[in-house]
Amino acid sequence: MSVWLPVAPCTPHDCTGHHGAVRAPLPATALLLTGCALTLLGAACVPAVLLLGAAHRDRLIRRWAYTVVRAFGVRVTLSGRPVRRDTAGTGELVVANHVSWLDIPLVAAALPGRMLGKKEIRNWPLLGPLAALGGTLFIDRDGLRALPGAVRTVAGALRSGARVVAFPEGSTWCGRGSGGRFAPAVFPAAIDAGARVRPVRIDYRVHRRCRDTAGGAGAADGSGGGTGAVAGAVAFVGDDPLAASLWRVVRAAGLTAEIRVLEPVVPFGEPGRRALARAARAAVLGAGQTAVASDSANRPAESVHH
Repeated sequence: MSVWLPVAPCTPHDCTGHHGAVRAPLPATALLLTGCALTLLGAACVPAVLLLGAAHRDRLIRRWAYTVVRAFGVRVTLSGRPVRRDTAGTGELVVANHVSWLDIPLVAAALPGRMLGKKEIRNWPLLGPLAALGGTLFIDRDGLRALPGAVRTVAGALRSGARVVAFPEGSTWCGRGSGGRFAPAVFPAAIDAGARVRPVRIDYRVHRRCRDTAGGAGAADGSGGGTGAVAGAVAFVGDDPLAASLWRVVRAAGLTAEIRVLEPVVPFGEPGRRALARAARAAVLGAGQTAVASDSANRPAESVHH
């Protein structure tokens, strides 16, 4: 039994359609190559970046992560004040809803931190060692027996002052509806370490007034017109191959990623992992309530699964 990996009902067939402007194959290919090159460049620079002080390192990571998202043709809007890392005290646990592989650089563009990753990644050629150098916390997500060890690992990182980033839904959801529940498995680490829990809301929108007449970036700025419908092209769900998801993103014009940094949460009633998980999920849902309501009229019938 896994306490980390619930199954979402979202599927590529039902959830990943794009209802907006489309880039021509040539500029889309240029975006794909640029985005992948910047990602690999950042990974290769990890050993050098680790030599920098915390403030300079965070600033560089934020800029690199923002550039990676933009390189794939997606504009970024940030609300809420990015939080400066408290290097002298306990770290914080950042928890967010999970829609896409883009969530990882998107969160890093606002709140750089140590990501939670499944232990199998450590053995991947090239990327495994680089992920380890970058501070990824590898955990065993396959059973209850491994949970105490995973909690100790995360709590130790928080006590050392690190910011740890987790996606408690445990699986990607398409961004429509309320998404998945926040599994409480990771929250005992914050309680044990006395660390604050900071929720983050992620949304991807498509602005249909955007036109890609020149075959270029073709993305709205997130503050102008357009319907702001949920961007299905960004959803990385079910058994969707990564290559197919990458191609969908660079072909879809007018995409905007919205990330909202919220205030730390206080659990309802008696402190505990389940109360803390519920409080964090309520904060994330509350931040996205207006967007969900405005999207209901634009949702394709086959995507109504929540």
